[in-house]
This record gives sequence, structure tokens and C-alpha cells, in this order.
Amino acid sequence: MTAIVHRYEFVYLFDVTNGNPNGDPDAGNLPRLDPETNCGLVTDVALKRKIRNFVTLDKDGAPGFAIYMRERAVLNDQHLLGRQAVGLTNESKEELKKLPKPEAKAREITEWMCANFFDVRTFGAVMTTGVNAGQVRGPVQLAFATSVEPVLPLEISITRMAVTTAEEAEKQSGDNRTMGRKHIVPYGLYRAHGFVSAKLAERTGFSDDDLQLLWSALINMFEHDRSAARGEMAARKLIVFEHENAMGNAPAHMLFDAVKVKRAEGTEDRPARSFADYRVTVDAEAMPTGVSVRELL
Repeated sequence: MTAIVHRYEFVYLFDVTNGNPNGDPDAGNLPRLDPETNCGLVTDVALKRKIRNFVTLDKDGAPGFAIYMRERAVLNDQHLLGRQAVGLTNESKEELKKLPKPEAKAREITEWMCANFFDVRTFGAVMTTGVNAGQVRGPVQLAFATSVEPVLPLEISITRMAVTTAEEAEKQSGDNRTMGRKHIVPYGLYRAHGFVSAKLAERTGFSDDDLQLLWSALINMFEHDRSAARGEMAARKLIVFEHENAMGNAPAHMLFDAVKVKRAEGTEDRPARSFADYRVTVDAEAMPTGVSVRELL
């Protein structure tokens, strides 16, 4: 497939209601926060994980859409597939640590990894961990998502009407209750910025079909990511800026500044509790020459 020829940026808005959008394992799984502003954070890694999961479900093992960074994957085994695919077999441990010569053979390995793994040709990968399959800089990058306003995480006590072992049941004389806690954000609207480089896409083969799959994942990925911690998360807006050429026609920050998220009139004096409490506007007239804007959601 032919690589994309236009540069893109996008603004992605999603929200959470009574859920934990991205727990911090270093803080007892509390929702991530910027300590200076109390605005919520969702990492780029968490968003990429949901994109990968959507592609896995949508493509269901179709050729060219395997996922490199999947749950319980052994990365060196993935790299070994690439080396074997280009005819490298029975290599010693020392040979596996290095890319083969000539350079064209090394490129073959990396190209095979890009062609077969959607997330390698999309996000890139450092594939030099013991079994060397090269290094790829991906054309698609996401920044951390930040909530539009400060959020207030709550700790909710919960009760399980069962215990794990007979010993626990004996200690409770058959009452069999276990106390626990859940961390939630009552409501938060999060904003993330994304970037798609056509010049880097030339190196990985990231195509227009891949791009459409990326848009589809961003729009639909929360529909397949329900859990007890994330019962109500939803994609709300996907605003895409398309440049006329591969190098781009304007700096990304100028385009992002054209998207404003403000409180709806009459809601400023109370905490936000739904997307209806906000108004999103895009200043299309402020677009530089050579840049078009579309709202895909």
C-alpha cells in the first residue's frame, strides 16, 4: 500500500463519568493528576493501548494487522519472526544481537516488521532487545491527555459478599464480607493532541487505509473498553487538520490554538457533570493557507 502524502494533526476530546480513566500504579491506582493544577492526566501509552486493542478486535488477525506490543507478548520472539522471514535461520546468540550485513538485508527485516505489525508502522518500535530487528520511528504520535478543568478524585468504599479462603470465612463466623475501595473521577473532559507525519510514513508504509483505521479506532475504541473502572468513557470530538503537502503548511500549535473548549453559558458556577456543560468551537477562518479542518466526530 502507498504511504500517506499529507501531514495531519488532530485534537481528540473524550470524557469519563464515575470512572478511573488511567490509574497511577505508583499512587495506589488513583486517577493520574497534575499536582500543580489538579487537572487529570491520561498517558499516551494508555491511549495507544486502546487503539491497539481496537485494531485487534476489528481486524481479527488479518494479514498486515498483527499487534507487536500485545498483552503477554515476548518481544524477542516477534523479532525472531522478522529475521526468519528474510531467510536468517540457525543464528548464534551473538549474531542475533546485531543486524545482518549487507545493510539491505537489515532493511528487509525492519520492513517486514512494519508490513506485518500495525503498531510498528504506526507508532514505531525499538526492536533491539537481544534479538535485533532494527529501530523504527513511527509517523503517529500522541501527547498526554489533560482534563479541561481540575478534577476531584473520590475514593469509594465497596463490599464484596464473599471471601477468598475458608480461613477468612472462619474468622468472620460465616459473615464472609470483604471491604475494598474504588477510585473514580465524577466527571472529566480530557483533551489530547496527535500528530501524523507523512515523511515518517514513507519509511514505515503507513497508508491511507491505516489512517482511516486510526480515525475509526479513536472514534470507537471506548465502546470496546468497558470495565468496572471505566464503565462510561466516550469519544466526544475528533478534529483533524490536513496539510496540502507532506512537510506541512503551518506549525501544529497554531492549529491547536484554533480549537477552544469553554463552559456552556449558565454552567460556570457549578462542577461539570456532562459533555453538555461545554461548548467546543473551531475557528475555521483562522486556518493558514494550505490547511483544511474536518470534524470526524
